[in-house]
Amino acid sequence: MPVIQSHFKPPFFLRNGHVQTILPVLFPRWLDVVYERERLELGDGDFLDMDWSRRGRGRLAILLHGLEGCTDNGYMRGMASALNAAGWDALGWNFRGCGEELNRIPRFYHSGETGDLAAVIRHASATYSSIALVGFSLGGNVVLKYLGEAEPHATVVAGVAISTPVDLASSALSLDQRVANRIYLRRFLNTLILKVEAKAARFPDHFDVSGIRKIRGFQEFDDRYTARLHGFRDADDYWEQSSSRQFISGIRVPALLVNAKDDPFLTPESFPFEEAEKNDCFSFEVPDSGGHVGFVDLANGLQPWHERRTAQFLATVLKPGA
Repeated sequence: MPVIQSHFKPPFFLRNGHVQTILPVLFPRWLDVVYERERLELGDGDFLDMDWSRRGRGRLAILLHGLEGCTDNGYMRGMASALNAAGWDALGWNFRGCGEELNRIPRFYHSGETGDLAAVIRHASATYSSIALVGFSLGGNVVLKYLGEAEPHATVVAGVAISTPVDLASSALSLDQRVANRIYLRRFLNTLILKVEAKAARFPDHFDVSGIRKIRGFQEFDDRYTARLHGFRDADDYWEQSSSRQFISGIRVPALLVNAKDDPFLTPESFPFEEAEKNDCFSFEVPDSGGHVGFVDLANGLQPWHERRTAQFLATVLKPGA
């Protein structure tokens, strides 16, 4: 359907992409979300740690975090709380290596890994007949790719992607090259490098960590580690195959993408206007401001607008009590 006109209007002093991105980190909310942990064993000998927030509903929202995130992040807990209040059970899951315990095998997670999401959906479908997918940033790319690359599981009724780099190459290079983004780049690389070093101690034959502390960008990191570990030729091949923009035309369930114009992580390549105009199932909303997973408008304290927007969108797909 055509691009949606956004009603997100923050106060003038919050209309800055970096302010919106950093504010939720500096001022975290206290959220009364009690998780119930479950470990899902995978067929390759690995596992996924999942956190349930149940309210006895008959429908479920599966939540996917961003790069180097986890279910404990404020935006994950916040969305679980908001969707619980809107009549959904919530299930957040930690990508491989992102929980409290390092995963068992050499590989990690990556931006195009939809197989693990499929495993979580199959597990949850034993209990729920209606499942929505909600992803943030990298997790949003996984959601859109899953919905469009093949027919999703019959229980999947909708998807939402927030602050999503649907073109991975341009976003990776913007983080590598923009001076203003160095604070984010360094934070991501620091945790990724520590994980690779921990993996190398456990699997020395699979990792060469010589000079790893000298890596200064995603191009080099993904060339050396992400691509090689997951069967891609190099970083460019990984980004090309894993970017969800190419799969948007195949989406056949209601899906919403929300990307702010001032998101410091995104470039014009992650604003799929043409795809939105050609696919009746795909809605694209582009607020003027909001940063990266920010969207703070102070309309309801520090609750971000994207939580209310997600609940609103899902309500149009599945009526309460359904």
